[in-house]
Amino acid sequence: RENFIHLCNPHLEKMKEDILYHFALGTGTHDFPALFGDVKFVCVGGSPSRMKAFIAYIAEELGLGSPGGDYPNICAGTDRYAMYKVGPVLSVSHGMGIPSISIMLHELIKLLYHAKCSDITIIRIGTSGGIGLEPGSVVITRQSVDATFKPQFEQVVLGKSVIRSTNLDEHLAKELMQCSKEIGQFNTVIGNTMCTLDFYEGKGRLDGAICLYNEEEKLQYLKEAYDSGVRNIEMESSVFAAMCNLSGVKAAVVCVTLLNRLEGDQISSSHDVLVEYQQRPQKLVGYFIKKSLGKV
Repeated sequence: RENFIHLCNPHLEKMKEDILYHFALGTGTHDFPALFGDVKFVCVGGSPSRMKAFIAYIAEELGLGSPGGDYPNICAGTDRYAMYKVGPVLSVSHGMGIPSISIMLHELIKLLYHAKCSDITIIRIGTSGGIGLEPGSVVITRQSVDATFKPQFEQVVLGKSVIRSTNLDEHLAKELMQCSKEIGQFNTVIGNTMCTLDFYEGKGRLDGAICLYNEEEKLQYLKEAYDSGVRNIEMESSVFAAMCNLSGVKAAVVCVTLLNRLEGDQISSSHDVLVEYQQRPQKLVGYFIKKSLGKV
């Protein structure tokens, strides 16, 4: 039985037109089923350039499009997000942090609903700070936890605190782990991902403009995180997991670690090394998509 997107908003049915403002798309101006109805895999990541590189990579891997071909930005009418498509794969940027990815996901989920897409898999591919892992390790998220290590996303709605689950699809995580074993090119683990509200103090860094704790306190906190199962830290996974859960979408988070936070806060690897690290989630997810389509 096909699994369609579930919208948790009865008000949308009463609207004559739905304008996805931050995508510069709308149901009154665009034929969503014609444009996006064949989408089965959606990959999201922070950087527009990285998501454009991913669509070029997956096009080559799937044998779609011409080598070196250009892929137009579907959201060229706005500078908020970038969106690219090839075959059944959609690649979308989400910016940095929970507010930015939340806005994007509201409109992405509505886009997939209006396009009548079914059996969708959404995967966030990105970078993170590792805890107790060698730089370049890839973490597949079991569940996203907040800065107190609880598997939940808390949001204030109409002045009241709403708490939502941040578990991710266990079977999908295992499938991705198996794909990494088959590739055999880099260390991959399944672990919890801590999602914070800011890049500096929220992650316990010592290199921000404001820091009112010492290195010993920082290390104690990160070791507590490690002992609770956390293997990396980023800034989007909690709301991503919560919104995908509510919409009935199978989802995963696959992030490479750029450094081991137990050994420092500054990213010191060379540009070339960082570029190669950032390609690892793309390689893993690209292989997963090929395998899912029977092209491996």
